[in-house]
Amino acid sequence: MSLEIIYEDAYLLCVTKPNNVLVHHAYHSRNMADEKSLLQLVSEETRLKVYPIHRLDRKTSGAILLAKEKEYVAKFQDLFTKNQIQKIYYGVVRGFSPSTKRIDSPVKGRDANVHKEALTELKTLAQITLDIPVKPYDSSRYSLVELFPKTGRMHQLRVHSNKISHPLIGDAKYGDKNHDVMFEQNFGFKNLFLHAGKLEFIHPYTHETLILKSTFPTDWIQLFENFNWKNPLD
Repeated sequence: MSLEIIYEDAYLLCVTKPNNVLVHHAYHSRNMADEKSLLQLVSEETRLKVYPIHRLDRKTSGAILLAKEKEYVAKFQDLFTKNQIQKIYYGVVRGFSPSTKRIDSPVKGRDANVHKEALTELKTLAQITLDIPVKPYDSSRYSLVELFPKTGRMHQLRVHSNKISHPLIGDAKYGDKNHDVMFEQNFGFKNLFLHAGKLEFIHPYTHETLILKSTFPTDWIQLFENFNWKNPLD
């Protein structure tokens, strides 16, 4: 598996995490030890030992920041804590989502009994109606959305998309199985359509303004062609 290196300097490595790859093997994922983690893939390709600055779900693809030394992690994490980094995700959702939407419902944290405040802003970029029936309708509708998480809760974007009745395609936990099956049967798409497309921030060491873009996976490119949608990162 060849990794896309988006950016590299003395402090930082930014790569595109592929779908269905864990950032690192945590204790609870020992049964997946035969699958390589992102940190293992980075080590094999670059010979670097790197340290994750933030998280991406296993099923989510896209840009992830990795520090080259452990002592660099805190300064970069501080950008996330102080909301000084703009994270822009892209998703394909069921139905015609609103042109813009502010979603502020609380989301369960890692402790499943505690709900924490969470905020996501959504913008719809494109829509399509397909002459493919999905129960209970004789056609199906989808939207391409831009998602701006203003907090960083676990599964926040997946939960919030579902909360407004526009779940992400390919989301087995929070999505709509009928639509996921349709995508697989008609297009061969099995992955979650959620991609961390862009990170914008001021580098805490060099003070350079960085705009880091992560190339979409193959199934996204095929979907753009099939639906005649413009690639929002072009």
